[in-house]
Amino acid sequence: MADNCDGAAARAGGEPVGLEDVQKAAATLAGVAHRTPVLTSTRLDGRAGRRLYLKAENLQRTGSFKFRGAFNRLSALSAQERRRGVVAFSSGNHGQALALAGQLLDVPVSVYMAGDGPRVKRLAAAGYGAKVQFYGPDGDRHALAAQAAAQQGAVFVPPYEDALVIAGQGTAALELLEEVSDLDTLVVPIGGGGLISGCAVAAKAINPAIRVVGVEPEAGNDTYLSVAAGRRITIDLPDTIADGLRTTSPGERTFEILTRLVDEVVLVSEAEIVDAVTTLALTMKTVAEPSGAVGVAAVLAGRVTGRRVGVILSGGNIDADRLARIITGGVETGAGTKLK
Repeated sequence: MADNCDGAAARAGGEPVGLEDVQKAAATLAGVAHRTPVLTSTRLDGRAGRRLYLKAENLQRTGSFKFRGAFNRLSALSAQERRRGVVAFSSGNHGQALALAGQLLDVPVSVYMAGDGPRVKRLAAAGYGAKVQFYGPDGDRHALAAQAAAQQGAVFVPPYEDALVIAGQGTAALELLEEVSDLDTLVVPIGGGGLISGCAVAAKAINPAIRVVGVEPEAGNDTYLSVAAGRRITIDLPDTIADGLRTTSPGERTFEILTRLVDEVVLVSEAEIVDAVTTLALTMKTVAEPSGAVGVAAVLAGRVTGRRVGVILSGGNIDADRLARIITGGVETGAGTKLK
């Protein structure tokens, strides 16, 4: 992997997504999205055996990086498209990000969300004004949302298979490297691949020598298997505490980008994710949802090389009772299996 460092990553069926697109997204987001802080901790560095720089997207608007891509995408809608509105599917964070972006830009938003997803995410999406509908564990969320968009004449906005969404997500890495320019490794969670695709585009264009590492939960290893096979692999819906990473296959466009620009994909166990969430809460006094903490989990588990490592802390939306169970050792995985 990572055999193309020219700053333009080809995407299936269209133009490339390059650094200039990420920079345009940054201009669109200026004054709207938070420029989130980069967190450091000598205690965390000591445990990891390297210098860590955490890009705190858990402090972004709506509590995750998703606001970047959502606002960038909705900003590009025509006046007619804005009136028609948008439809999306989401495990949680994309939905609430679109809801807030729609509120700010006066765009009606309808979101299909998992009925068993975190309550805090469902309530936030509705609270920002989205029309929220639920799908069950066997529902085809993509088909539901795409069909609804076609029937309503609305714009379908996928959570990662969109060039403007990808470019928006890449602004997180752009900001991180503007602040800490001499990173040798960048660690990014992987769900559908929008975040790591955008971040890899920006990072490799700015510093072709930087090593980009993606992280998935062991149970949700669709991208890991796809990279090994050289083609997109589909798995069963994973049982993982990292609810935002419960994808069954990487996106077509995002897989094209990450196979060109990402150096390695590593896996972390449920126990390692729990350890990372607990460590961030107790050592750094910062709340990260399990999906947002997998990068830290990989570093603490010794699966990441490099001396100066940037980690995208991608989100902090977690139900209070689940966070309490994690910290007190009574946590359960996505399907209710208690970790020993």
